[in-house]
Amino acid sequence: MPKISAVLLLAAAIFAAPLPGAPVLPLGVVAAEAARVVPQGNRKRVQPKIPFASARRTAASKSAYDAKFDKIVAVLRRDTRLMRNIKSAAGKYGIDPVHMLGAIVGEHTYNYDSLDSAQSYYVKALAYAGIRISFELNGEHVEDFVQRPEFDRCNKGKKESNILWNCYQRYWDSRFRNKTVDGVRYPNKTFNEAFFQPLFAGQSFGLGQLSPLTVLKMGDRVSRVSGFRKLTARDAQEVYRATMDPNRSLHYMAAVLRDAIDAYKSVGGVDISKNPGLTATLYNLGDPWSRAAQYRRRRAAGSARWPSENYYGWLVNARIDVLRGLL
Repeated sequence: MPKISAVLLLAAAIFAAPLPGAPVLPLGVVAAEAARVVPQGNRKRVQPKIPFASARRTAASKSAYDAKFDKIVAVLRRDTRLMRNIKSAAGKYGIDPVHMLGAIVGEHTYNYDSLDSAQSYYVKALAYAGIRISFELNGEHVEDFVQRPEFDRCNKGKKESNILWNCYQRYWDSRFRNKTVDGVRYPNKTFNEAFFQPLFAGQSFGLGQLSPLTVLKMGDRVSRVSGFRKLTARDAQEVYRATMDPNRSLHYMAAVLRDAIDAYKSVGGVDISKNPGLTATLYNLGDPWSRAAQYRRRRAAGSARWPSENYYGWLVNARIDVLRGLL
């Protein structure tokens, strides 16, 4: 019997325990198709509408998108140490470093006020060392919460961290979010919002604006590829340090981007590794495996030829010459 690649096994595992009524993609069908390379550039002629939340943040900082783009590009251009680390992390995960530049530039253009230097993140990482942090809801730690019977299918057998935390996320949405369970009313929040933002009002942190949940999802891959100690939700301070310290967060960023490329190749049947605008879009939106499945269904129905970029990824493709000039 021929061996099945690790990527296909990952795709199979992610969809192996679907929610009731959730579609399952036949693994054999995915394996039978060769991935088509998505052309470079944007599919849309004009930039999609920028969300109000991003516009509000930018107005509050008394800045403009072009100014913020120019500022983060200038930081990257002068910080040669950071650029070396970006290239090194990208190499470990087998991706073009321009994908990482796209994610960083997108975050600091639309989802973050400004960045004066990467050094500021090292300082912030140290500041978190003295703060007590715990990932919990109503006094119950997330690791205890997910031992409830509703998560039994997630906890059955040994699973890659990405599969496990995605499973928890799905069952939170279907069984707890905005519902009353055993007399307790649960908030209409995402799994990440409910358990993983105990500090301030933000959901993501650091150079790559990673969420703690994303770091936990990528834990096994980063441990395997980069050799870092695997993080657990019990050690919230270490999770936050990993999101804040560029020496570590760059590896989680690279893992997220690699995961998106793998998802679309395995499930969507297309290779997005030559289109940094698409990887930036998925970095911004998250959940690449479900999105790859949605794209595959749209393509089968004749409503989509290629995956398309959002406002965030559109900027990356539109300014790709500037980003490549940094390398």
